[in-house]
Amino acid sequence: MILQRISKRWCRVLAIFSVALCTTAAQAAKGPVDAVLAAYDAYRAGDAIKLARVSKQLEGHLLQPWIDYWRVALTLDDTSGKDVRAYFEAHGNTYPAEMLRADWLRVLGRRGAWQEFDRAATNYPRDDLELRCYIWLSHLARGDESVLDEAAPVWLEPRELPEGCTRIANEMWKRGRFSTTEIWRRVRVLFEAGQITAAKTALGYLPKGERPDERALAEAARRPQRYLANLQPTLELRPVREVAVLAGIRLARENPDKAAAALEGPLGARLPEKEAKYLWGRIGIEGARLHNERALKWYANAGDTRLDDDQLAWRARAALRRARWATVRSSIDRMSPAAKQEPAWIYWYGRALAAQDEEAGARAYYLRLAGQTDFYGLLAAEELGYVAALPKLTYTPTDEDVAAAAKEPGLARALELIRIGLRTEGVREWLFSLRGFDDRKLIAAAELARRAEVYDRAIQAADRTRRVHNYALRYPTPYREVFAEYAKSHGLDEAWVFALVRQESRFVWEAKSASGAAGLMQVMPHTARFVAARMRMRDYHRKKVMDVATNVTLGTGYLKIVLEQLGHPVLASAAYNAGPTRARRWRGERPLEGAIYAETIPFPETRDYVKKVVANSVFYGALLDDKVTPIKQRLGTVPARAPGDVDPDEDEEDEEE
Repeated sequence: MILQRISKRWCRVLAIFSVALCTTAAQAAKGPVDAVLAAYDAYRAGDAIKLARVSKQLEGHLLQPWIDYWRVALTLDDTSGKDVRAYFEAHGNTYPAEMLRADWLRVLGRRGAWQEFDRAATNYPRDDLELRCYIWLSHLARGDESVLDEAAPVWLEPRELPEGCTRIANEMWKRGRFSTTEIWRRVRVLFEAGQITAAKTALGYLPKGERPDERALAEAARRPQRYLANLQPTLELRPVREVAVLAGIRLARENPDKAAAALEGPLGARLPEKEAKYLWGRIGIEGARLHNERALKWYANAGDTRLDDDQLAWRARAALRRARWATVRSSIDRMSPAAKQEPAWIYWYGRALAAQDEEAGARAYYLRLAGQTDFYGLLAAEELGYVAALPKLTYTPTDEDVAAAAKEPGLARALELIRIGLRTEGVREWLFSLRGFDDRKLIAAAELARRAEVYDRAIQAADRTRRVHNYALRYPTPYREVFAEYAKSHGLDEAWVFALVRQESRFVWEAKSASGAAGLMQVMPHTARFVAARMRMRDYHRKKVMDVATNVTLGTGYLKIVLEQLGHPVLASAAYNAGPTRARRWRGERPLEGAIYAETIPFPETRDYVKKVVANSVFYGALLDDKVTPIKQRLGTVPARAPGDVDPDEDEEDEEE
């Protein structure tokens, strides 16, 4: 009995001792992480004293290049350059060094220290608009005015110019490089992009006597229809005429039908023909984005007006929805050389040629894309008569390959940054570190990330291979049991579910978007509450949305709901990203080929999203079921809008979904 009591006492002692050891080990492991995060917080807060104190605890740490970057960057505006040069000597070939070089170049540019700027700029590999502007300013300081011709396109950037580019614009203005027409041209570009504040800045370059009335300009921007309804009797004065055009641009963005009515009435009668045609081009693109049946007519009213690539792209899309293949072809013909090389327009040009019985020409265009694994590559392959399959050249890295990848300092830093919650910095370090990797090293890096359960980086590395591939790493299936269970219970195609999650979160379970979407399936709070109530989940509360099983339950439940509502996986994919109301509204007056529906989605993010989900599902189907379903079969035909199916005034509460 005594021995039994002693034994129990020692067991308790040992248990307490082991817990103490575990706690001490955990604290020891947590200590450096806390110190790194404290250093980062001090950097973000601009607290140089705290950062210096914390940095001493982290000497020799894996993340030393970042810690030193935070320390040097914090005092960069006041440094003479000694600390910067010391940093480059210590950490020259790292991503933080590249960041510091860009920061330092901006400081030197602002100072006008052109000799040192030129030396530092030779070692900066990236194309950065503001740094390009500082390079031009450096040349200008040496008397080389030829750079002003090279810099001229900066003036038409559709946004507020960064400091360096504002300075080069000021130099061009001082030297008389801007005419009144060019100033108004920039203002129009900014109004087209909705950049009203930047437009007001640009108007400051006009001579005082040629500036528009500020109240009239504000009215044109805020209440364009009201402004146009009360036009002055004459538009002969340029400032008055230009403000009327700006009001037309704004009204076209708000309501192209009303803008067209204004242009068919008093506004069109008073504007010069050139200005009226310009506005018809703006009404055309805004109408095409809304799938307005009159969009092509409005484009036709623009006549020979020069249309930009975006206008021509939407002219082509409007023509696709109406099977106007000659218009598709002519729109692409008028695009810039760079736009014509985009996979979308290579594919659709081939389709336009085929529709006009030019099979040989069409085949030549398809061959330019076939073999690529994206949306258009898969479509082009099927136009040529074969269905894309998984590549035969598959490479599986050895443990030695993965160990070698783990020894790459940049990859190690990237994974550590992600592990401690500094994902943005980790992702950037990862991208930088992969530069120059061949296919086998990329796949080894992907496997390293997969083993660390950093699936988004595994996908990103495996996606970059050119000749040797590993599609199991490109299209991973983590949490397979969970996804398979809920896909089956809801009657959903498992390949489609994986394809959607790959696009939503890249399998980052802790992912959160700026709009509040959370978890693997990026479920919005409103959607989570709605689906939980619909499924009668008694134990649901908002914090559980980050739980993998709960998140997948809610996400697949919502996917099932929108699929039942809309009856088509392409529509359901669009609905998952942009809401069911919009997905319905984007259908046509007649049935649409699934590829055309996807191509003509107005939101660029959703358009890209749907294409990638469909392409992903082809490869997930091949990996999960050992069977390739052709992409055209997955796209199918999207049924036409039914009369009264969508209320144009319906409250778009599903935007957050």
